Amino acid sequence: MAFIWSGTAASRSLPDEAGLLSELHPVAERIRARIQREGPLTLAAVMEQALAGRHGYYRDNDPLGPEGDFITAPEVSQMFGELIGLWCVDTWQRMGSPKRVNLVEIGPGRGTLMADALRAARVAPDFLAAKQVYLIEINDTLKHKQGEKLREHGPRWLPSFSDVPPGPMILIANELFDALPIHQLEMTADGWRERVVALQEGAFCFGLAAPSAARALLRPAHATAEPGAIAEVSPAGIALMDAIARRCVQEGGAALIIDYGPAASGLGDSFQALKRHRFHAPLEELGSADLTAHVDFGALKDTAREAGALVFGPATQGDFLRALGIELRADMLAKKSDLATADLLRRQVHRLIAPEQMGRLFKVIGVAGPDLEVDALGGLAGL
Repeated sequence: MAFIWSGTAASRSLPDEAGLLSELHPVAERIRARIQREGPLTLAAVMEQALAGRHGYYRDNDPLGPEGDFITAPEVSQMFGELIGLWCVDTWQRMGSPKRVNLVEIGPGRGTLMADALRAARVAPDFLAAKQVYLIEINDTLKHKQGEKLREHGPRWLPSFSDVPPGPMILIANELFDALPIHQLEMTADGWRERVVALQEGAFCFGLAAPSAARALLRPAHATAEPGAIAEVSPAGIALMDAIARRCVQEGGAALIIDYGPAASGLGDSFQALKRHRFHAPLEELGSADLTAHVDFGALKDTAREAGALVFGPATQGDFLRALGIELRADMLAKKSDLATADLLRRQVHRLIAPEQMGRLFKVIGVAGPDLEVDALGGLAGL
């Protein structure tokens, strides 16, 4: 494989004064050993091993909350999950209120979103009786926390989306697709090259190599790339969206995807690491920091449509939550609360919907089987 050093983003694994490598996370050690055996790895391969491999970041950590590395919308306010619960009830009713429905969440965190959603769904006892909760989770620590919060609903855990039993489905995925592995392709004077992770004097660094098969996923929006421009594609994200959309078409149902990224495909380097709520050099602490990239909602939308599904959005999270009535809900709660609680509610809503907070960067896309009515996804209709 032809390889060119790019000379960027060296890790902390530089040799020390004794000529020995500084201590690395076990995952980083395995990635280093793999590079020594196989040569430079694609960014997707590094992300897969660092996040989901043995002892990977999402396998062994509880990254959520003030003591973790980031906070997701369900942890900001219970109103987020409550509104999604009401969305689930409305969607189930539009599906014809099937007597059994698989209620699926991929990447359910601590179970907060699902717990809040099911609490709000008490307004529809028939829905609660019809649903079977399935959680797709690879982290044993989080499974325990999910089980404690959702014990009364009898959740079942599955290793992957392909294991969801047949039948109508309502699926939720909040901040999932941003953690799926991506390939980065860089335009050079000689055309597209794959951005890879290599070793230089024992330290991780980026380099360029011949493009992998992921080049086939480049979008029309990438055709304007000039030398130095970066395009990001996610075969894993495309494959998962295709599977979800086909399942909605074949078995009936709908899916709600909430994540951050642009509404349309484009160029740019969004690969980043987060640790202790701060941005981090992405190759510095592989295995102990969150690795993410912006979601290409344009690619997800086209993938779902090609699978025969109805697609709604992408809408901004702010517009979606306003359409579901978050401001009215907050006002109702504030009227029953003391001044301190009312102020907290206002700050929570601001964080969720304000353009400078989560309201604009985060997007919502809905996918539904073709048998659902055109406005099947409630708050997404017309956005």
